[in-house]
Amino acid sequence: MSGGLPEILQPDGWAPAKGFANGVVAEGRTVFVGGQVGWNPETGEFETDNFVAQARQALLNVARVLAEAGAMPHHVVRMTWYLTDRREYLDSARTLGVAYREVFGRHFPAMSAIIVAGLVEARAKVEIEATAVIP
Repeated sequence: MSGGLPEILQPDGWAPAKGFANGVVAEGRTVFVGGQVGWNPETGEFETDNFVAQARQALLNVARVLAEAGAMPHHVVRMTWYLTDRREYLDSARTLGVAYREVFGRHFPAMSAIIVAGLVEARAKVEIEATAVIP
C-alpha cells in the first residue's frame, strides 16, 4: 500500500480490468454503506426514471454516507451494484461511465454487478452498496 491508499491487485498475465479492480488490499477503519438507490435522500422520492440519472444519484448518496464517517470515494474498496435491467445497463455504459467519474473520479474499486428481478423500492433501477477503508 502506498500512502495509505488501497492497493489494486492485478495478477500477472491477466487482461486489464476496465472500470473495476479484480481485487483490493487496504488497512484501516472500515465503513459499510448499505444499499443506496437513486432517490432524493431528503424526500425519499424518485425524481426520474432514467437509469443513468438514478445511478448518479445513488452514487452521490453513497458518497454522502461515506462523508459521515470521514471517508471519501477513493477510500471505497468494494462496490456491489444491483440492477433491474441488464440491457439498460449495457446500453448506458458510456454515459454511466461519465456519471460515475463525476462522483468517484477515476477510482475503480473491486466491483460486482448483479441482475435482480426487482428491488424493494419499485421505481428503483439500481441499488449500490459500498465498503470503504479509511487509512
